[in-house]
Amino acid sequence: MTVAIRMLAYGMLADAIDEYVRISESTTIESLKRFCAGIISIYREEYLRLPTEADIFRLLREGEKRGFPGISHNDINILDQSYFFAELIEEHAPSANYTINGNQYTTGYCLADGIYLKWATLVQMIS
Repeated sequence: MTVAIRMLAYGMLADAIDEYVRISESTTIESLKRFCAGIISIYREEYLRLPTEADIFRLLREGEKRGFPGISHNDINILDQSYFFAELIEEHAPSANYTINGNQYTTGYCLADGIYLKWATLVQMIS
């Protein structure tokens, strides 16, 4: 667990860990894989699932409090692993009703930078 947490928390390479905990690079990589598999098996049902209507409502309210009406707070760094974005690819966006400048919208959005795809649900605010 020590090597896995150090790698994830500090972005350390496997070969840099060996001096700290005195294990080989291959053991470090295997430990990280087992740690991640354990986390997934424990938390899959709660955190690695499609958002429910209640989840979406809660996220939208939180976004509004912070000045971003209609925004969904998802980590777009894991685009290829996200159930949320898998649904968007199939053109099934969760409904989210909100108004900005008098315009009514029915789908949420995520803030992104210029490296992400040009999807209606990814608002590219940062160049």
